[in-house]
Amino acid sequence: MTKKLGWGILSTGRIAGIFAQGLARAENSRLVAVGSRTPASAAKFAAANGHPRAHGSYEALLADPEVEAVYIAVPHPQHVEWAVKAAEAGKHILCEKP
Repeated sequence: MTKKLGWGILSTGRIAGIFAQGLARAENSRLVAVGSRTPASAAKFAAANGHPRAHGSYEALLADPEVEAVYIAVPHPQHVEWAVKAAEAGKHILCEKP
């Protein structure tokens, strides 16, 4: 059996939900965690998307050892900040647009 890449999603907005739906259909990936600015938002997103771990901060998601790759879904003015932090945490990164 092929190992599935463990994904974390940084933020819980609309595009994050679309990405989570894609991961649910992927054969080589799995959603292991979501990070939000608030625990309640993370828990709500997790409940709607297969119950991955819900982190109440972006930093906690980046510290999660099962998260191998991060989808940056924060508003685009914050992309650079969080992409750099994800790289510093040793994560693979998917970040669309500037």
